Amino acid sequence: MKILIIENEVYLAQSIATKLTDLGHICETCTSARDAVKNKDFDVVLLSTSLNSNDLTPIIETFRDAIVILMVSYISNDTVSKPLSAGAKDYIVKPFMIEELVRKIDHHQDYERLKHYTKMVERYLEHTFEEAKDEYDYDNLQLPLFLCASAQKSADAFAYHYAKRRGKLFYFVDLTTPQALDEIQSLDDSQIIYAINYQLLKKSEKKELLESVKDRPIIISTTEKQDELPFDVVEISSENSFFTQGDILPIEDYVKYVVINYQHKYPDTELSKKLGISRKSLWEKRKKYDIVKKK
Repeated sequence: MKILIIENEVYLAQSIATKLTDLGHICETCTSARDAVKNKDFDVVLLSTSLNSNDLTPIIETFRDAIVILMVSYISNDTVSKPLSAGAKDYIVKPFMIEELVRKIDHHQDYERLKHYTKMVERYLEHTFEEAKDEYDYDNLQLPLFLCASAQKSADAFAYHYAKRRGKLFYFVDLTTPQALDEIQSLDDSQIIYAINYQLLKKSEKKELLESVKDRPIIISTTEKQDELPFDVVEISSENSFFTQGDILPIEDYVKYVVINYQHKYPDTELSKKLGISRKSLWEKRKKYDIVKKK
């Protein structure tokens, strides 16, 4: 990492720089705010609150893309509270062990990396599940809950949007994995549990699962019809289903999906050709599925 040390005590700045350099970092030092802002390309900025400056905010704003850690001699509103409000990430009290400083740097680097990764995953999921975003009245559905869907991805989209609407994280569990039930029982109720592949469980396993989660915030999905389920059930119809490579749909469901989702992109002649049916058959499919062609 490239680290800037802004400290008016030259000996202290050089000591910190030497120790961090020995650990593999690239360090530069300066003794004033004027010198500090000449170069903004740093991963971490160690900012002493002992500088001859009444306001550290301009320095912090200059390095808003870096991890700014305050080096303070005493804790006060001016040395800690105001700089943290301005955007500094953390502080450390002088004198300090270099190991403690490195731990803080590593912690904030991990946090920034995780924040970036979370944002990336969030954007990907929003894009992937966009089609199912507003299909259901998520606010009035209570857990525990069963999802019955012909395509697994449709159930995944429902669980994602339900948890997001409730402002909660969800914990994913594949019920076919060993100790899946133990994993569910170890979780607290602060997050929504999303469990898939209920249809693959044995009868005894289903019974044990249902007994253990009857009062839990859980969504259980199945891709096959189930008899006498003890919780509320949401049926996800095939017309709202979407799929990716690896999903297998019944032929009729596939035809229905293609007609609904692609009839506005292709004229009837081309659409029927792609499906391998006649235009008359395409017309009959629309009538059978009560599909209205948008003009």
